[in-house]
Order: sequence, then C-alpha cells, then structure tokens
Amino acid sequence: MLGILILGLILISVLWRYKKFVIIGFCLLFLVAGIWRYQIAELGVVNNELRKLNDLGKEITLIGLVAAEPDIREKSVKLTVKPENINGKVLVTINRYPEYQYGDKLKINGKLETPQELGDFDYPGYLAKDGIYSVMNFPKIELLESGNYRGLSSAIFAKILAFKQKLRESIYQNLSPPQSSILGAIILGDKSRMSGCSQKEIEAAQEKGENCLKLKEKLNITGVRHIAAVSGMHVVILSGVLMSLLIGLGLWRGQAFYFTIIFIWLFIIITGLQPSGIRAGIMGGLFLLAQYLGRLNSASRAIVFAAAGMLVVNPLLLRLDVGFQLSFLAVMGIIYLGPIFRDWLKFIPEEKFINLRSILVMTLSAQIFTLPILVYNFGRMSLVAPITNILILPSIYWIMILGFIFGLIGILWSPLGWILSWPAYLLLTYLIKIVDFFSQPWAFKTLENVHWIWLAISYLILGLITWRLDESQKLKFLNY
Repeated sequence: MLGILILGLILISVLWRYKKFVIIGFCLLFLVAGIWRYQIAELGVVNNELRKLNDLGKEITLIGLVAAEPDIREKSVKLTVKPENINGKVLVTINRYPEYQYGDKLKINGKLETPQELGDFDYPGYLAKDGIYSVMNFPKIELLESGNYRGLSSAIFAKILAFKQKLRESIYQNLSPPQSSILGAIILGDKSRMSGCSQKEIEAAQEKGENCLKLKEKLNITGVRHIAAVSGMHVVILSGVLMSLLIGLGLWRGQAFYFTIIFIWLFIIITGLQPSGIRAGIMGGLFLLAQYLGRLNSASRAIVFAAAGMLVVNPLLLRLDVGFQLSFLAVMGIIYLGPIFRDWLKFIPEEKFINLRSILVMTLSAQIFTLPILVYNFGRMSLVAPITNILILPSIYWIMILGFIFGLIGILWSPLGWILSWPAYLLLTYLIKIVDFFSQPWAFKTLENVHWIWLAISYLILGLITWRLDESQKLKFLNY
C-alpha cells in the first residue's frame, strides 16, 4: 500500500503537466484509501467485543433493544437485537409466539455462537455487512419494556412498521397463497412467505412424479426474482417503465418524474425502509433524475459517486452484498446499453398501457450487465428471462397499485377490501401461471465452480463491446 501511495503521489506531483498520468495517480490514491477503509471495517469485525463472546460454551445474559423489524417465518421468528453498552448486533431465533416488536427492550439468556456457512453461501459475511456477528438460538427471553424508542426517527419508524403490519394483515386476510405470498413480497418485502410449498402444491407435484419447487426457485429459474425483492434492479426497471407509462398517458415529463419519485419512495417506506430498499431508492432516484434532465449519459458519474459514498459508510457491501452489486450493475447497464437497444428495437410499438419497447430495453440492458455476477454467485443462467420479463413486468405496477388500494381499504372495511382484491387476484394468478409454465428444467442452465477470473474476463469483454457500440452510435448520430 505504501508503494502504491508513493507512486500515486509521484505521478501527481512530478508529471502534473500530463493529464492522463495525473488521473492515474489519483486513481491509485483512491485505491489505497479504499483498501485502508475496508481494512478498518474488517478489523472492526475481528475485534468486536460481542464477537469475542461467541462459542464459549456457557450461557450469558444480554439486555438490548429489538433494532429492526422482526423477520417472521412459518415456525420461528428472527430478531435483530442491539445489546446495551456493547458494539454489534445479535440475530436471535425464537419461537413464533409470544411476539415481540421493534423497540422492545429484552433480557436474553442463552449461548452466543458464530454464524455458520450454509453450503457455498457465506452466511457469516452476509450478516457481518449488517453489523451482525453473533447468533443465539431459542434463548430464554424476558420483556423488560415495550416500545422503547430512542428519538423521533425511531418513533416514526415504529409507526411505519405498525402501518405495514396492518397492511400485511389486510393482504393475507383477503388473498390466499400463493397469490398473497407474491403480493406480500412485491409490496412489503415479505420474502420468507415464499420459502415453502403448500400441501396442495406438494400433492400436485407428487401426482406428476416431480419434486415441488419453492416459489423462490421458480422465480430464479424464470429470471424474475427481482420482482419479489427490494432491489435496485427492480426499482429502476419499475420506475423507468412507470415513467414511460405516465408520459404515454399525457403527463408532462416533469409531472411524470415527480409522480414516479413519490411512488418509488412510498414503496420503499412501506417495505420498512430496509437498507437494500434505501440503496435501491438512491440508485433509482438518480436514474430518474438523469432521465428528467435529459442527461442519461452523465448519470453514470452520479451513480459511481453514490456507490462510492455508500461504500465509505459500509465498505463490506462491495464484496459481501450481492444485492448491492446487482443494483449498481443493473443501473449502469440501463444507462449504457439502454439507448443502443432502444435504437435497435425501434420497430417494436410503444403502446400507452403496455410499454413493450421500454420493458424489453430495460430488461435486456439490466440482465446483460448482471448476468456474469448472477452466474458467478448462483451458478445458474435463465434461458427464458427476456420472455418472462416481457410477459410479467407490464402487470407489476398494476399489481402494486391495486394491491396497495385494496390492502388500504381492507384496513378500513374488510368486505370492500375483499371485493377490490379480485382484479389483483386475477393479475397475480396470471403471473403465477407464467412462472409455473416456464419454470421447467429446459428453462435454465447450471454452471458449477465458476472461477472469479471468468467473471473479470466477462466484464472486460462486456465493457469493450459496450464501448464500441457506444462509439458507433455516436458516429451514426454525427453522420446523420
């Protein structure tokens, strides 16, 4: 690091007349700064006081607050607990009942353990990026104080979660699975509800002599998992298509921009202001702003600075958060490949209510840029993703709007909410049928043991091709 730092300073100070060398010098300085920041974060994990209490083989007592929305599973609940007077968080797995809420002060007695890797999945790293270094399974819990909010922001967040819970109850009362599971994931970010197969689905699969695929696996196979995740890819595609729809309906670009921004941030607030949702909102907001200002080509700089700012705060995101990688790459893909695909696909009609060209452009652009990361991390490549996205994405914003309307009205008057849930039910059934039809063995290709060198070469080739296509587009525009 010292050698790289000295080289960077030499390039800037000695060769200051040569612009390219100065840029290289600053890049080297920022590289050193990034390595230094990452090492500080890693040292913070290694030297964490709470982590040192892991695997001691004896029970300890912690007093702390529930620091996030409880993650409710079918038979258990996972609580993120922030202990008092000690850095770090604990992921506590407890029985389904009694229930605890955000802000509750708990006394917990149990054994702290180090999170274990789940197959090829780096589960300890996945938790560490969120400041969780320890887990505790089914400890003894005593509720000391309910709703112990510290500050105005915590009280507001608690109100948001309370509203979210009422909306969740309205949705699950008026819709049956799997429709309710998908709507809950799309609107509320309730991914755990899609974790298993219903008894009816298991019996149907057994009759065919097949294994029942979980809904998550079906969405992965068909390449539409992003619709059920609060991700940058989902937010950017949704906001871009919604912007095109509103303009097609006759709104001015400025009006469409403000409506879309409000809609996206309302969606992120309803999902509980998850960190992934906030990052997605920042990425999507910058993309929309660039569209609004007509400076899409310059948006890449803003996206890079936004990503750099997020990594200054939490550098572990770069390596340990696949969602962050996918959000960043999806937006960059739409920025760089979007205009190229839009020119190539100008023969496709752009109807007001379907937006087929916009959906195809954004989907192809985002998925081409995220494909190497997806293959490297999950070892699976969907062969039907463009088709399924074209068939499903036009219905997503209608599902979100109708789902929110009937969920909200269902809070006030349940019978009317049930009646208004029918249109959302029909659209969700259509979505499920598409996913079921395309989630077949022929719809994906499995690639095992993908080396990181393949990942680097893939993005090098992709970057070169994108640059050449962009240059040819500029030349074509100048000649025209």
